[in-house]
This record gives sequence, C-alpha cells and structure tokens, in this order.
Amino acid sequence: MPVDHYENFPVASFLLPARLREPVEAIYAFARSADDIADEGDAPPTVRLAQLNDYRRELHLIEQGKASSDPMFARLAASISAHELPIQPFRDLLDAFAQDVGKTRYTDYPELLDYCRHSANPVGRLMLRLYRADTPANQVQSDAICTSLQLINFWQDVAIDWQKQRIYLPADDMARFGVSDTHLAEQRVDDAWRGLMRFQVERARALMHRGAPLATALPGRISWELRLIVLGGLRILKRIDAVGYDVFRHRPTLGKRDALGLAAAAINYHANTR
Repeated sequence: MPVDHYENFPVASFLLPARLREPVEAIYAFARSADDIADEGDAPPTVRLAQLNDYRRELHLIEQGKASSDPMFARLAASISAHELPIQPFRDLLDAFAQDVGKTRYTDYPELLDYCRHSANPVGRLMLRLYRADTPANQVQSDAICTSLQLINFWQDVAIDWQKQRIYLPADDMARFGVSDTHLAEQRVDDAWRGLMRFQVERARALMHRGAPLATALPGRISWELRLIVLGGLRILKRIDAVGYDVFRHRPTLGKRDALGLAAAAINYHANTR
C-alpha cells in the first residue's frame, strides 16, 4: 500500500497512467520531504517548524505564479499549473506535519478525525483532481477511505508511536475501556486493551466500507487502484483481529504474498466486501 515510508500516499504506481506519473511523483516528493522534516533526525521543534514555514512560503510563491529556485518546488509548480491542482490540500498537509512536531496526544475521536482531515484526506482529493473525478460526492467517499487508512496505520504502529512519545488512541476511549499509559509501556494485552483496540478497528472498518463504493463508481485505472487500496486496508484490519490486537509483538502488514489474493479479490470486488 505505501510508497516508501510516507504512509498516507497509497498509490499503486504500476496502475498509474503515464501522464500522471510526473505530477504524482512531484506531490509525493513534497509530502515525503515535509513529513521527514517533522519526523526524522534530531532537529529541535523550532527548527522543524521554521523549515515547514519555508514550505508554506514556497506554496505562496506558486499561488502567485512566481518562480522558485528550489528544484522540488519548481517541479511541483509545473504539475500544479498543468493539472490545475488546488493549493489548499498542500497547506493542509503542512498543518498536519506541524501538528506532529508539537502534539503528542488526542483528547477524543473528533480531534483525531480533524488531524486525519489534514494528514490523509488531502492526498485522496489531489488524486481525484488528477483523474478529473473530484465531485463533492466522490470527495466525501475518498475522505472516508483516506481517514480509514490513516487510522489503520495508527493501529498498526501503536508501539512505534509510543517510542516517539506519541499516542493517537483517543484519551477518552482509553479511559472508558480502562486502558492507561502503563499498557503501552508494558505492552500489556489484556481484556481492557483488546476491548479498546477492537472498538478502534471497527471504527476504521466502518469508515472503509463507507468509502468503498467509490472504487466501483469510478472508471478505469483509478477504480482498480481504489479496489486494491480498500481491500488492502481491510486485510490489515483482519490481521489485527487475528493476532488478538497484540500489535506490540505482531505488526500486521501486506507483502508480496498478498498480491495475488488482492488481485483476485479486486476482480470480484463489491462495495460490501470483507
């Protein structure tokens, strides 16, 4: 599902039409490099935020039609112009990366959804725009798929995020199920933990099913791409279920062995697939 390590860019590149490879690569380069600023290396928060502000200034130049001396942004500007891409999704991504620099916990599910609205949904909307399929109805279903993918990534990476001193599990849900930071620190998988994770997995699954009809509503290659994305996300959720929600010792992923099964499922795809 992911391209390299930027998790919210679920593009099956072999399905991309040749005409879209350049803009997709330009968008990905922007997103990945900004994500690295927020997450990689040892720079202090002030430096990370300053570098992300540099990205905002570059977007402002693109919006004004002014040239950039940075090759990455010059390339991005060309794709934005050629495909009439909106600037706001790029700004939304920067807001999410900046949020990751300083925010480590989420009070409730609506707060987490707001993060996903900036961190994941813009990628889907940009892809819809490239395919000239960005109707309001399609955007709603795309948002559901992208938010689900983001949540799935969170539930895969509970242990990894804990090492980064981040918890994406909503605090009110943790309290309701009787889960504390001790569960994360000790990698404790008890009834309370399983109840919490089962609840979060079902939320992500319901969102994916809400967006799933988009894969059959759109024609051609984007339809096949979306089928694989939806089916891949649902398969990871199944694997989280299968390991008893012990994502500390078993991080469910997709590999080469899944390709054939997903391809077969894509051929027989229907929106209520499980």
